[in-house]
Amino acid sequence: MSAAETLDIAALKAEFPLLQREVHGRPIVYLDSGATSQKPQSVLDAMDRYYAEINANVHRGAYHIAERSTTAMEGARGALAHFLGASSAEEVVFTKNATEAINLVAHSWGRTNLAEGDAVLLTMLEHHANIVPWQQLAAERGVEVRWIPVDANGRLDLSDLDALLDGVRLLAITAASNVTGALPPVRRLADAAHSVGASVLVDASQWTPHQPTDVSNWDADFVAVTAHKMCGPTGVGALWGRRELLDAMPPFLGGGSMIQNVTLEGFTPANVPTRFEAGTQPIAEIVGWHAAIDFLGDLGMEAVAAHERDLTAYALSTLTERFGDDLVIHGPDTVDERGGILSLAYRDLHPHDLSQVLDQHAVCVRAGHHCAKPLMEALGVNATARASLYLYNDEADVDALADALADAGDFFAS
Repeated sequence: MSAAETLDIAALKAEFPLLQREVHGRPIVYLDSGATSQKPQSVLDAMDRYYAEINANVHRGAYHIAERSTTAMEGARGALAHFLGASSAEEVVFTKNATEAINLVAHSWGRTNLAEGDAVLLTMLEHHANIVPWQQLAAERGVEVRWIPVDANGRLDLSDLDALLDGVRLLAITAASNVTGALPPVRRLADAAHSVGASVLVDASQWTPHQPTDVSNWDADFVAVTAHKMCGPTGVGALWGRRELLDAMPPFLGGGSMIQNVTLEGFTPANVPTRFEAGTQPIAEIVGWHAAIDFLGDLGMEAVAAHERDLTAYALSTLTERFGDDLVIHGPDTVDERGGILSLAYRDLHPHDLSQVLDQHAVCVRAGHHCAKPLMEALGVNATARASLYLYNDEADVDALADALADAGDFFAS
């Protein structure tokens, strides 16, 4: 069964209010879901209902709406745990975003387990969120940061993996590149890391919106995710971690909620996951995330993945056939090795100039280094124009991108 038979994209688009807008007198073509996805009406409604009907702090009061608010937040935790294939909702810690989730691991697990002489292994595909926290820890503790290189097509070069893993205590890797779309072999890397006694953190920010997720299939120890790239609101993410690791980790932030007791002499932290959730949580956003999870669950992530594979294949063939050598698409050239991230270099046009001309056609793409400067250096570029596909995009959106690129070429040639 083809993706076209499983997802009705026209009906899907109708569920996203922003996609009904026009920009510069043209229907909006949103191709920047790698930065943040659009939100369906069901997510907006869920957050409005929360504020209108049960707005109260969680785990605080015994009155009716406070209990309903607590139930709503914990229901979202359970839904997210199921979505990730976690064995227990208690393994899911709410954070501000995936960046905070990674920082939680670096500061809590890292400061407890890493010392001078230890090594952390990253890849050249990483977002700054999975680089800077480890560089900070390296500067503080004398930990070595190592890198798995990439080849000319943006795939990981694993030829020296055994040597790179020697002395490594943590492997921190992305499940999908936000620049090249490359899909690293997470399970193979996790098995190799575990064979030398290293723990594994996976940044799944660019994976969970697009593919079925099962943390047990990866055999990861920590997984960072974010809501706003998977049809949910901004301001909330999560860390999944193995329970035995979370239990052994000290709190990341101190304050209300994360304690069992406080005296003049000190404090006793709460159990997991509460010990990592200091202060009032973004409850409305968590409720909205639950609605997004339900939305994706109703579609079926296998169907989402199939649609995106078909659309990515269409985009690669359409753009290559139309522009030939004038257009470079960074990353693997087959859909089996990549997601729907298309980082483009068109002739000698600067990515920012290109994106501004595309905007006049209401085509929304990202221009810049995409918070991945080491990868940009490895690719030999300063920036790219990035079009990123999602479940509500279709072939007409790809055609609009191609038409806008052609007009940009004509504009700058004149």
